[in-house]
Amino acid sequence: MATTNYDFDILYLGSGHGTFDGAPTLAKQGLKVGVIEAGLVGGTCPNYGCNAKITLDFPVHLQHQVHELNPVLRGALTLDWNANLRHKQKIIEPLPDMLTHRMTDSGMMLIKGFGHFVDAHTIAVNETQYTADKIVIATGLKPRPLTIPGNEWAMDSTAFMALDNLPANLVIIGGGYIAMEFATMAIAAGSQVTVILRGDHALRQFHQPLVNQLMLHLTDQGVTFLRQTTVQAIKKTATQRYEVLTEDDTLVTNGVLNATGREPNIDLLALDAIGLDSTANGILVNDHLRTNIPNIYAVGDVIDKPQPKLTPTATFEARYLAQLLGEHTTDPIDYPPIPTAVFSSPRLAQVGVSVTTAQAHPAEYRIVEQHLADNWYHQVSQSKIGTTILVFDQADRLVGATELSDRATASINTLLPAITLKLTAHEVNRIIPIFPTDESAAWKLLPHD
Repeated sequence: MATTNYDFDILYLGSGHGTFDGAPTLAKQGLKVGVIEAGLVGGTCPNYGCNAKITLDFPVHLQHQVHELNPVLRGALTLDWNANLRHKQKIIEPLPDMLTHRMTDSGMMLIKGFGHFVDAHTIAVNETQYTADKIVIATGLKPRPLTIPGNEWAMDSTAFMALDNLPANLVIIGGGYIAMEFATMAIAAGSQVTVILRGDHALRQFHQPLVNQLMLHLTDQGVTFLRQTTVQAIKKTATQRYEVLTEDDTLVTNGVLNATGREPNIDLLALDAIGLDSTANGILVNDHLRTNIPNIYAVGDVIDKPQPKLTPTATFEARYLAQLLGEHTTDPIDYPPIPTAVFSSPRLAQVGVSVTTAQAHPAEYRIVEQHLADNWYHQVSQSKIGTTILVFDQADRLVGATELSDRATASINTLLPAITLKLTAHEVNRIIPIFPTDESAAWKLLPHD
């Protein structure tokens, strides 16, 4: 496969999971592989997303669990946000160097700077041009700016996770993952939090009765939700505070977080110059992750796709693409069920066939709802919220699961093999989990022989 007409056999734009989880494999095969990165190596997830977020959230979630055990555990745990931030930095600061070494040790060449297309085989970085037989776009997503006066006064998720001290009063605009997760963090650290929703619903991808339970729980903790509210402008006052203007009110706050979503990071790549097809949701690819230009591929969150735009999805695609470009497969990509979670307290997680889909097709699916508070194991931790909804097909195989609980991510991970491998009741019965554990409690929900 290797060529002599280009500087590289394969050149990646971006260094996130879509790159470093697959490209080193190609370099170790003897292919000449390069990666162009303008920011921190590793992209969003290690530096500004998953790793940073879960490090900040860990004490928040622990604080919530301790609170649930009152009065068995007495006394209040105080969250020191600045100490939490320093802990986060200690965890994530080594990651770019580690990932750099992972790639360069495999034989890859790292090119620092911002790249854009000159033609289908050429990327310009600063004043230098690099050519490649094949190019992979892995530039991910970036925060979507507000289109209102005063947008510059709203911080994004990256800025929020770098705050030395949280504002005493925080307004969050949006109702997605970031809004709910950061509201959980901020209220736990002592901020007064108001979340502004443009419509009636938050977390639209999830089963709304469970979302409403989560919102009620956050409300009990002190979060204020404003529904059907449109932010018209943000103003900075002379006292270093901010005014968030809506159609009905003006909210005075110490900080504003824009959590309205993310958009494909493609606007500066000069895709139009080479005629590469894209939409507002990302780059269009076929079932081999190939764009309309045969030698250019895309991987990760930058793709316009129905699958969840998550780190594990990008990793799965990166490994597939390494197999494809390394000429170890010609098959199209075959996505397995992909779980997703909101890292709030409690957690909300799901995978497979949704409850909404199952309700719309009662002849195809059977729905079972379990209230976890009735389960003795969940009573051990005095968890006040816990609901699992399972979806079965007509062969009584598990095909979907949704859970709201402190242990939701563990439960969904436990149930995932049953869904992915389409286990029968007999096969489920052959698996004996450690007891008593979260995993055994989740596995017991399945039909057994």
